[in-house]
Order: sequence, then structure tokens, then C-alpha cells
Amino acid sequence: MNIDESTIEMIRTALVITLKVTAPILAAGVLVGLVISIFQSVTSIQDQTISLVPKIVVMLVVAILLAGWIIQRLVDYTAQLFTLQF
Repeated sequence: MNIDESTIEMIRTALVITLKVTAPILAAGVLVGLVISIFQSVTSIQDQTISLVPKIVVMLVVAILLAGWIIQRLVDYTAQLFTLQF
């Protein structure tokens, strides 16, 4: 199988953009999960829905707030793909 350098660079760039786009959303989920876990440890409440629902809500809010930034990153990458300027 013959893979050229531009294909490898295109895939590497796609993975880096994916990490940059998802990192803030995942970080918000981890942070909320940590806070809720500490709260559950202090209060001895061990209900799974107490940690799941707030994480989903916070991650959704962060995704909505960052939607413009995420779309701009994806548009820039798509423009690079069409012009093949890596």
C-alpha cells in the first residue's frame, strides 16, 4: 500500500482538530464530574443519576456556547482540504 505524505498530513490535521474541538467539552464534563463526586463523598449520596444528568447538561451548554468556534475550525479545515494546502 502506497500512502503519500499529503494523506498522512491530512489525517494528522484532522485528528488534531478533533482533539482541539472536543477537549473543552470533555474538560467541562470531567470538572463537573469531579465536583459532583466530591459532593457525593461528603454527603454519602451514591446515586448515579446525580452525576450523570448535570454532566450531560453542562457538556451540552459548553457545546452550544462554543458552536461558532467549532464551526469555524471545521470550515477552515474543509477549505484546506479543497485547496490541499497543508
